[in-house]
Amino acid sequence: MSATLAKGQNGPLATNDVVISVQLPTPADLSALLVTERGKVRSDADFVFFNQPAGPGVNLQPAPAGQPASLAVSLNAVPADIDQIRAVITLDDANSTFGQFAAPTAIVSDAAGNRLYEYRIDGLNTESIVIALELYRRQGAWKVRAVGQGYAGGFAALVTDHGVTVDDTPAQPAQAPQPAQAPQPAQAPPPPPPPPQPAQAPPPPQPPADYPPPTTPAYPTQQQAPQHSPPGSYPPPPGPGYPPQGGPGYPPQGGPGFPPPGPGYPPPPGPGYPSAPQPAPPPQQPQQPPAEVSLTKDRPVSLVKGQRVTLRKEGTALTFVKMGLGWDPVRSRGMFGNRTVDIDLDSSVIMFADMNPVDVAYYGQLTSKDGSIRHQGDNLTGEGEGDDEVILVDLTRVPAHVTTLVFIVTSYKGHTFEQVQNAFCRLVDGANNGELARYTLAGGMPFTAMAMAKLYRVGNDWKLQALGEGFQAKHPGEAVPQLGRFLVNG
Repeated sequence: MSATLAKGQNGPLATNDVVISVQLPTPADLSALLVTERGKVRSDADFVFFNQPAGPGVNLQPAPAGQPASLAVSLNAVPADIDQIRAVITLDDANSTFGQFAAPTAIVSDAAGNRLYEYRIDGLNTESIVIALELYRRQGAWKVRAVGQGYAGGFAALVTDHGVTVDDTPAQPAQAPQPAQAPQPAQAPPPPPPPPQPAQAPPPPQPPADYPPPTTPAYPTQQQAPQHSPPGSYPPPPGPGYPPQGGPGYPPQGGPGFPPPGPGYPPPPGPGYPSAPQPAPPPQQPQQPPAEVSLTKDRPVSLVKGQRVTLRKEGTALTFVKMGLGWDPVRSRGMFGNRTVDIDLDSSVIMFADMNPVDVAYYGQLTSKDGSIRHQGDNLTGEGEGDDEVILVDLTRVPAHVTTLVFIVTSYKGHTFEQVQNAFCRLVDGANNGELARYTLAGGMPFTAMAMAKLYRVGNDWKLQALGEGFQAKHPGEAVPQLGRFLVNG
């Protein structure tokens, strides 16, 4: 007769050969991680799964159709430096969760099939992966413990956390797109000795190569004004070092040695064009934000970066909206064969009172404390059409002291947006599910997080602004200190 374990309970193993199996009503895989007392594998050979069915003392055995394979363990063949054998259940469909089905049961039997222990894994909800139980050494003997630890980070994240190397670098296109380069003027033949040359104006400083900066100082307190244009920001403001046209270093148009103004600037080299200083280009003016647009019932508004829209439709203020965020996965090639794990992006919304964060809704807390924001759950892959994650916002319930809601997407496993395609956010009317506005991210960027959009108060109205700004963060906790630059509303 078998013993029933509850979560955290353990029991002795009096036999050398045991079999771990699971029962659940949906297709799944069983795998094993053999770890040292530090909780890490010694090498990839200590990971037993469908593409590597044999390990030191552990073998994956086929099961009847519709049931996961089982793990046959010969305890006396397990290397002495292996401290634990962790049995992991992974749902075949990464978009499904254990909460959708009856609780799985993990079973430990002897070699003859007699059940020694059973563990019904209750309490699972949004997870698609769970460490079911573990066999572990204690004072020279082996025991079994009921674990039941759901894992939100995805299969690849689980095994890499245990020290397994996963090659998930995406295939590179035949020719990677290169950033646009400024055309270079043709080289002129050596000119005759030039006349004395007037002093040249200093060229405008160039933007730093990593603009925008991957990290920024923590956003200022209410007593500090946020740095909206830190030193080195692009485009540079006019000021010292930017002489006006016609000033020092800018010879007059049509002056000695210069042809009259006309097309073809700069003039091609050749006879009649003696070497002389070229006028420095004028300083680049700061780009003006796109004009604010209005919502209509006929068609959704297609937003560009920085554009704003008032949350009024035909003069009526919206009260309940949905923010849908989506992306498409970029398949990777690695040790998992045709069952590679896709990029895991997570959407979150951070609530700010002026410059101070007050609450967050994300995969770890699906509803804000005031109940005004509800996250509809985590999508681990980005598979499928339409929105991958949806956040509901009841604007009538957002507390009066909350001034800005910033919607971000973070890459849990550290993939950059260079490896993500078709990322977008869209605003939906919660009353009739009609799409109101959409912002699509064009091109990838070398960041692990993206501020997609924000909702902010202007008097009694709410406005939406498309952001599309990247930075480095893998989860909301790393992102929050970097969001101060998005909180000043122009």
